[in-house]
Amino acid sequence: MRAFKKMDVNSDGYISHSELEKALTTRGEKMTTEEVNAIFSMADINKDGKLDYAEFCRLLVSTVEQCQMAALERLEANAKLKRQNFGSQSYSPPKSSVSSAAATLPQPPETPRAESDTTLKKDSRSSSRPSSARSRRSSLSNSITMTSSTNKASKIPEPSGLQDWHHSYMKGCFFLEDDGSISSLQYQLHLPQTTTVYLTIQPLSLSHGLDLPSSWMTVDTALFVTSAGETKEDSTLVCFTETKEKEKYVWKGELDAGTYYLLPFTSGCRLKKRSKKSLSIKPIELVYRTDTGELDLTRELREVLSDIFEVIDLDGNGLLSLEEYNFFELRTSGEKCDKDSWAVCKENFDMRKNQLTRQGFMELNLMEATEKDGDPADLWVTLEAMGYNRMLELVEACPVQLDVHCEGTQPAIQPLSLDSGPKLLIQALQKSITAKTGAKALRGQDNVFIYTYRGEHRISSLIANKANQKVTVHVNNEQSRNCCSSRGMSVFAVEVPARTKLVCQHTLPINERQEWTYNCVESMLPGT
Repeated sequence: MRAFKKMDVNSDGYISHSELEKALTTRGEKMTTEEVNAIFSMADINKDGKLDYAEFCRLLVSTVEQCQMAALERLEANAKLKRQNFGSQSYSPPKSSVSSAAATLPQPPETPRAESDTTLKKDSRSSSRPSSARSRRSSLSNSITMTSSTNKASKIPEPSGLQDWHHSYMKGCFFLEDDGSISSLQYQLHLPQTTTVYLTIQPLSLSHGLDLPSSWMTVDTALFVTSAGETKEDSTLVCFTETKEKEKYVWKGELDAGTYYLLPFTSGCRLKKRSKKSLSIKPIELVYRTDTGELDLTRELREVLSDIFEVIDLDGNGLLSLEEYNFFELRTSGEKCDKDSWAVCKENFDMRKNQLTRQGFMELNLMEATEKDGDPADLWVTLEAMGYNRMLELVEACPVQLDVHCEGTQPAIQPLSLDSGPKLLIQALQKSITAKTGAKALRGQDNVFIYTYRGEHRISSLIANKANQKVTVHVNNEQSRNCCSSRGMSVFAVEVPARTKLVCQHTLPINERQEWTYNCVESMLPGT
């Protein structure tokens, strides 16, 4: 709607043929006049020579929803297709032209466990497992049993007198993208002098003081610390939070004076795309008319907007700076608010110290609804971008808080918007796996190696393909017990490009209080 409004120069709710042609032939990936005519003939719903873009958007959204549901039904009906979930996350050395993909593994749509297990057991022995002698020779089996007390051995006690240490913190959020990857803000840490540091990251509770814990509080988190070199390629892994204390993930040690990147991470085992079946459920009302006929936000929406304000108030001072508000704008609309627009906000909404208050944030969202005469379409775009479903449940995001305590100096943290952010995280994640464990070659293969990192609460595997051609590795987790994989399935295949390292999967226990066994067999598929 925002993009259409920019083309609608006279703001009448319609776009003429000439307005559309000018936009599509002069901006972005430029179209030909013939292509524009073809689009306009399909989009001119009323056949009056004008495009009612509000109606067009409604049509587009409903079509997308129908396509999503049809695609999900096909995926759920075709277990064989689901198992061919080829990996696409890769990172090659700078000299290579291979680009890096999203920072975490793609997630398939969630399926009920019973249905998934039954389907796999029914035909995996015939269709999924390589049956050739070559494949059996080219396999590697890993079996690791973890007890519920495994991570009790190396607890990092909270330093005594921590309340007297210098402290700085930031909030953030993991977001599930449409392709199943997970994104988050990244941060820069500056230490004026060498000091002992106590780092923690944990999910942020937004439960309004209710006894029920937030659903995302079980999501695993980690914080990778890399040095900030002269160029981003010079950045090297310094440390990462390996130890868990309740919901906190912790690291303690000494860091030299200097500047570092703080890269938040979650495995994706407990933050996954959900089925879109809720699309057919009647959504919660967002706006209503008062007794005087004026529009207002419903109580349910106000609570959610208050939570969103809490998440995007990165420094926790109860106010939104222009920088903080722009992280929200980039997330929900893809555009930034400039200083002139911010000055207009100051005239119309409640502000203090040139920062937007919680009340001002509510007023801004109410204005959006009022401008649309109560149509909640834009509000839903915002809510869904922030991870909420049509029942106003936060299901595709996990708010987090990271704390930096320094014994001898005041730390300074600021959020970053890095174009190469995913690349930095992939690099750090891969290094954390390869530095902690030795490589095991697939049997009969000289150039394909598996690294299996055994952490205190997570097991991660990485495939290194040193050959000059791509390989396809078949992965079978069927013998694992009490485990959930970031892949969301027991059996899958991963395509690894030539001379590339690729994170294969992360595994966590389903029930942390019970013993869990990671049993993974990696095999080379025939013909690769």
